[in-house]
Amino acid sequence: MCGIAGYLRREKPAAHTEIALMCRQMVHRGPDDEGIHTDGTCGIGMRRLSIIDLQTGHQPVANEQGDVWVVFNGEIYNYRELRERLAARGHRFRTRSDTEVIVHLYEDHGADCFEHLDGMFAIAIWDARRRQLALARDRFGKKPLYYGVFPDGLYFASELSCFRPLRLPLSLDRTALRLYLHFGYIPDPYSAFRELRKLPPATWLLCDREGRTRQGRYWDLPPPVLEPDGRLREEAVCEDLREKFDQAVRRRLVADVPLGALLSGGLDSSSVVASMARQTEEPVHTFSVGFYEREFSELGLARLVARKYGTNHREVVLEADSVNLVPLLVKHFGEPFADSSAIPTWMVSEFASQHVKVVLTGDGGDELFGGYRSLQRVLRLAWLDRVPRALRRAAGRLADTLPYAAYGKNLLHLCSRANGLQRYFEDTILLHYVKENLIPADWRLPADPEALEGLLPDGFLPGLAEPLLAACYFEAKVQLSGDMLTKVDRMSMAHSLEVRCPMLDHRLAEFAMSIPMRWKIKPGAGKLIVRKALGDRLPDELLQAPKKGFSVPLAQWFRGPLREMLWDLLTSRRFAERGIVRPDFLRRLLAEHQSGRRDHRVVFWALLVLELWFREMEDRGSEAGCGPAPAGIAVTGAGADSPEAPS
Repeated sequence: MCGIAGYLRREKPAAHTEIALMCRQMVHRGPDDEGIHTDGTCGIGMRRLSIIDLQTGHQPVANEQGDVWVVFNGEIYNYRELRERLAARGHRFRTRSDTEVIVHLYEDHGADCFEHLDGMFAIAIWDARRRQLALARDRFGKKPLYYGVFPDGLYFASELSCFRPLRLPLSLDRTALRLYLHFGYIPDPYSAFRELRKLPPATWLLCDREGRTRQGRYWDLPPPVLEPDGRLREEAVCEDLREKFDQAVRRRLVADVPLGALLSGGLDSSSVVASMARQTEEPVHTFSVGFYEREFSELGLARLVARKYGTNHREVVLEADSVNLVPLLVKHFGEPFADSSAIPTWMVSEFASQHVKVVLTGDGGDELFGGYRSLQRVLRLAWLDRVPRALRRAAGRLADTLPYAAYGKNLLHLCSRANGLQRYFEDTILLHYVKENLIPADWRLPADPEALEGLLPDGFLPGLAEPLLAACYFEAKVQLSGDMLTKVDRMSMAHSLEVRCPMLDHRLAEFAMSIPMRWKIKPGAGKLIVRKALGDRLPDELLQAPKKGFSVPLAQWFRGPLREMLWDLLTSRRFAERGIVRPDFLRRLLAEHQSGRRDHRVVFWALLVLELWFREMEDRGSEAGCGPAPAGIAVTGAGADSPEAPS
């Protein structure tokens, strides 16, 4: 597990010191080692967290002739099988690392090599023979990879901070920030800067010495299905699911260092721990985080699983003063990110890293098996489609006449939407009438699916798909990489902790998509097939407990320890002059929340993170090369507000 960085320029020779400065920004991703290779105008570097082949796994790694070099962030789980196959073809190996497999695989297959890799990765390969740089990212985007094509060449890195020392000309991307205000994260392929993009999951990119680029996809997630095939038996599906799930866990137990599991007390992480315990001789190391506010804590459920499987269990309790971490979290994400569960993820990662270097988690289960309440809400509101269109239009007009805080106003508005997918995209971090009153029109993103598809085409099924299927696909293709995996990567790697996700084994994921949605979800309950397939391994209390997720008591904190920071930042003249919110209405929301009449924690967290990010960027502006953000957030450059997705 590492961080990688580098560039291929058209004319200016690569400088070892520049690559070292880029790598220095992410020492936390790889505290054990550093490696740099320069060749003409190309330079590649890495910071290493040693997990496999501790003695000879130094990077960059070259082929026998020294004309193909690789730096790599991640783990390749099938590297032993690939090594045997490549050795039989005559390739000679000098290390026992998974990294060297990538070099020889590229020699044989070129850009097609990435489809043979089973794992999580961000890869950069310098092909000196062709004077070509190849970049690639794993199937789900577990590992980050940013890049930018500038007049003098292509630059890449695992984190945005790596670009700062090079003083590249950067400008804010208004479209990306509007996406953030809608979803609470900036989805691939966007970044907060127009000149930098995230390489999409399951994608490779080639760049030659003239700066010409070519991009391709080597895998895609199959679309979900709604109804069961008449030949499909649920019992057989459960049996296959158990087998594929255990295989996915087993593949991720390979390491030359101690490993454990993050145990939230939910269905997915508990199932992972159960599978680990059944396949290992030594007790599993498990780590849990909880809150003093009992309604948010799942420590009791985690303890039940730990006792059942005799794990070496440790817990950390998140106290209210942990909110002092907020500016630090903002710094590590490098761009606005409003998933507040980053706080407990940071804490449990820091805690676990004191004992192990690798942990397994249940991430991906909600997206692949229908666990989120957002999908249940699509089902629950499907009855609105049966309301005559004329009545629905009348409901929308009535909603517009009611006061902003009127009971039922938002439901009446949702009733007026054309279909379930439109309702799904309206139901985001900002409720429609809050957004309409709070955010000026030029900062609001249309919630219309057609407009969003123009910005995020990879996240949409073709044609008029069933809303439940379309929403499920969007969460697995866009939300998973943009939110969940971003959070887990940044918070774990801040503490040099590697996280592995068995639920995102691509064979298991393909199988999950083939399971009918009717077997996964119903109003009020999700992941039904997982409960049937794996439930006998878990305590009954856990199976009966309502889903809590990794929610944080933000509402209380915003009335207590975070109140001063919240009011100081969001009522400041500096924030008001950015023009992103209407100050008078924001003050109304702050007063409502403080009095307890309404709960606006999601809105406040998104705006608080955004303002902290602006100030972080402005404080580092001269170093970052983009200068302080001017009042009103002027976005420079032609096409800054273009609705098209970046290439």
